Amino acid sequence: MIDLHTHTTASDGRCAPAELVERARAAGVTVLSVTDHDTVAGCAEARAACAASGIEFVPGIEITSVREEVDVHLLGYFIDPEAPALLRFLAEQRQRRVDRIAKMIRRLADLGIPLDADAILRPALEKPGTSIGRPWIARALVAGGHVATTNDAFAQWLARGRPAFVAREGAPPADVVSQVHAAGGVASMAHPGLVRRDEWIAGFAADGLDAIEAYHTNHDEEATGRYRAIAQNLGLAVTGGSDYHADLSHGSPHPGSVALPRGDYERLVEIRRRPTGARG
Repeated sequence: MIDLHTHTTASDGRCAPAELVERARAAGVTVLSVTDHDTVAGCAEARAACAASGIEFVPGIEITSVREEVDVHLLGYFIDPEAPALLRFLAEQRQRRVDRIAKMIRRLADLGIPLDADAILRPALEKPGTSIGRPWIARALVAGGHVATTNDAFAQWLARGRPAFVAREGAPPADVVSQVHAAGGVASMAHPGLVRRDEWIAGFAADGLDAIEAYHTNHDEEATGRYRAIAQNLGLAVTGGSDYHADLSHGSPHPGSVALPRGDYERLVEIRRRPTGARG
């Protein structure tokens, strides 16, 4: 069982890396990638835990890019988590996240919903590799009794078009693909069914994108088939995973609940072995 999309407490997951690996082992996962948002802080612990559990570990990441104010998440696989240029780029990404979350907290305060900004932001400031996001605000809204669930927090306050939403600033997709390649990785577009901009995929492929995520918790059978067909037409590989966060309101119920077929994984491994200039 191959799961190439999971998250830890280094970003918006609820499991520490070692706990995530244990849950993956218990679920029968044999190949695991940790793909935290804009950080590789969980990779070392996850790698060690995978080695102890007999799980093949794929160092990964999910980087947020922006096009026309739309978030386009790009997955990177087989990256070097210690690549200096990548680490500098990710530090800039995380600072943008901190700035955005601070603005959203101030908007909520202006709307009559005061939250403890220091408590929300402190983990990201005290541990610089930690990547903060809207789910942190959503959980604070639940804890403060302002909403019943994190889904309600997004629907009422934090989603695009809602009162506390602040548009994200980020690098364009082509720049993120270049960063992944420079770190020795394979670049895949995450959950295109959530982006809803299928017409952009051909352009991303022209800019060097290697794959698209056809298998995902929010893709039904029809969507998976559609993205497999798009990938084939564009000469792209296919990725997939559960997007597990250990949060019932976000992603799948357990690691491996969505898995990538072995043949598709082997193609990713083959792409990784090509020289960067030979991709696409």
